[in-house]
Amino acid sequence: MPNQLVSSKILLIHNYNRIKKEIHPSDKKFVLFQNFDKNFFRNLLNKVQKMFLVKFRLIQKITTFKYSSFATMEKQTPLWNQKTITLKAHKRGCHLITSEITSNLPELKNYKVGLLNLFLQHTSASLCLNENYDSDVRLDMEDSFNRIVPENNKLYRHTIEGSDDMPAHIKSALVGASITIPITDGALNLGTWQGVWLCEHRDGSHTRNIVATINGAAK
Repeated sequence: MPNQLVSSKILLIHNYNRIKKEIHPSDKKFVLFQNFDKNFFRNLLNKVQKMFLVKFRLIQKITTFKYSSFATMEKQTPLWNQKTITLKAHKRGCHLITSEITSNLPELKNYKVGLLNLFLQHTSASLCLNENYDSDVRLDMEDSFNRIVPENNKLYRHTIEGSDDMPAHIKSALVGASITIPITDGALNLGTWQGVWLCEHRDGSHTRNIVATINGAAK
């Protein structure tokens, strides 16, 4: 920034001297030029200087704020936590399990900011974020899964574990086995209508394990 200020001064002075040299003393313009307010360039230089100084100080403040913020975060040792949650048995279908997850993670309240990763240790169920209010959405989702991936032994080679098994693997691959949720002020920062779903793709009731990993800055 100081180099830019010096360059601007040199440019203005150069232009002033160039104009002065180009006008011959015998020219009427010279008289006009002599009568021209000599403080003009001085005032202009001062304005340019003030402009650069204001900009320079603003950049200094922003940079100082950024570095101080990052320095504060760097001084804090990241807080890690991990545990395995065994969910209660759920029958086939889509289930809202947000409260079941949070009740098993009292550690969340210790985090100012962070991330929660939930990893399902199974290949015939899945995890996702979806509607948390109307239970009809979960019923419609199950129906949609069954239309997209029908149960028909003629379509699959892997049938030794039942007609529901191979379709369950496909649904699990389509939906996914993990989700990551931001933590803010000790709570999951979900949208108003978002909830954590367990999608159970097999017939009968099954217990499922989820590895919950938390990382972030402590309060």
